[in-house]
Amino acid sequence: MTTASLLLSAGRGPQECAWAVAQLLRRLEADAAAQRLTTRRTRTVVGDRPGTYRSALVRVDGSGAEEFAASWTGTLCWQAPSPYRAGHGRKNWYVTAQPCQVGPIPTVFREADVDIVACRTGGPGGQHRNKASTAVRATHRPSGLVVVVDTERRSQLNRRIALRLLRERLEHGDLLASQAMESDRWRMHDALVRGDPIRIERPRRT
Repeated sequence: MTTASLLLSAGRGPQECAWAVAQLLRRLEADAAAQRLTTRRTRTVVGDRPGTYRSALVRVDGSGAEEFAASWTGTLCWQAPSPYRAGHGRKNWYVTAQPCQVGPIPTVFREADVDIVACRTGGPGGQHRNKASTAVRATHRPSGLVVVVDTERRSQLNRRIALRLLRERLEHGDLLASQAMESDRWRMHDALVRGDPIRIERPRRT
């Protein structure tokens, strides 16, 4: 089974584009169900009108999920009269759909993944620091992150500090990755190219 995620966005379009996101999202979900794929809305930003979305992040699961997502990637057009402005001539409302990661996988910190070895450090600190191997070098094997701690005279205390530093730096790295991914999603909102859509969807006649 494969997984893919798509971000549907109205960009900076009018309220009808947020309406189009909601219509296209339902159409996408129905199309996925017809192909025996499952969908889940993992994040939505509501529009000004009830039942509309400025953006929606949807996850698709099942065999062929990536191919399905690719068929919905690009500029989408919802073709229908405006439900908000009577007599308005425009009928094409454009939405962008782009592949998007839901979020970075957080690093699971385990002490068993850390190699700790005693080492000597030079510099100030007196004869005790130079003669005794109280400093420790801690290496987190999965990430390759290394810290050396020699602030305490007891190696056990330096070990605790090293483990804490590794955990904090890994958490900080996860935070930066999450912020970078969020920035990428915001840039997608401005990537909408109107015209030449890869899909034109319309209300179905009943």
